[in-house]
Parts: sequence; structure tokens; C-alpha cells
Amino acid sequence: MKQRLVLVTAAILLAACSSTTPKTHYYTLSAENPTAVSSSHAASSVIVGPVHLPELLDQPRLVVRNSNNQVAMDEFHRWAGSLKGNIASVLVSNLAQDLGTAKVWSYAQSTRSQADYQVLIDIQAFDAHPGERVELVALWTIRAATGGKPQTGRSVVREAVAGPGFEALVAAHSRALAKLSSDIAQAIRQG
Repeated sequence: MKQRLVLVTAAILLAACSSTTPKTHYYTLSAENPTAVSSSHAASSVIVGPVHLPELLDQPRLVVRNSNNQVAMDEFHRWAGSLKGNIASVLVSNLAQDLGTAKVWSYAQSTRSQADYQVLIDIQAFDAHPGERVELVALWTIRAATGGKPQTGRSVVREAVAGPGFEALVAAHSRALAKLSSDIAQAIRQG
């Protein structure tokens, strides 16, 4: 009996030691075409931000929507840094590409007191439906340094997730931001 108890205890200890904690994965958004842009093509300068993000999303864990009224926060799938900062950086890169100018900065990192345009962004929803789609709803305002009435717009983007897993989900987030950038760039060009 004593040997049996020792064997059972040893088996339990081995099982506990062999089980591992799941590995944490970190993700970052990416610009659609992150190539170098020459500032000689355009004279306009743009400051992106501030960017507003719902409190629910402004955290390290990825948030996925399970239903209209339920979300899940994944402990082992996290943003590599500030989601709000990452969104601003991606929008800066995408707008620089779309507008053909290197004179695009993030509001948080800008030392310029004045730019030709300032783009204020209010992300109202950035819903992730794993294996299905990402839905982005954003209000944006473009203020010109020359004054006049600000341009406002609302972008609603639905981007399909091109595969299983969180990497495909984050890639869909990046593509949705590229479409938002395109809407804003078009409004700036139409000025």
C-alpha cells in the first residue's frame, strides 16, 4: 500500500512538472506598404492625432468579440506595445505612402507646433471576430492650418480574416487601418 501511495504521488508530481504554461504571443500592427517615401513629391505636412481608442481596447491583451454583448480577453495573445500608439504609427506610415510625402508625424512624437493638416481620429469600434472578420468604425476630422471649416468623415471598414489564428486576425486589423488611411488621404487631397 505504501509503495502504491509513493508511485501515485510520484506520478502526480511528474505530471505537474511536465505540464507547461502556454507560451505568450505578442503582436504588432503593420503598415500596408512600409517603403521609404521622398518628401520632394509633396509640400504638405500632416500630424496624425490625437488618436482616441475605447477603454475596452486600450490594454495589452487582445480583445475578441464572442457575440453582440460578450467579449473575451486572451491572456496569452497580447499587443507588443501600446495599441493606441501602434495604430497612430501605422496610420502615419500609411498616410505617408498614400500622400507621397515623408512629412507625416504622430501627434505624440511631433515637435512641430504647426502642420499643414492635423488629423484627429476617434476609433469607436475595432471589433475582432476570430476566423471571420475585423470591423473598424472611426470618426476623423482634418483641420487645415489655413483655417476654414474642418473636414469630417466616418469610415466603416469590414475586413475578412484570411485564415485561422491570431496572426491572421491581426493582419486583418492592419488591412482595415490601411483602408481608413486611404479614406483620410483622399479627403486631404480633395481638400
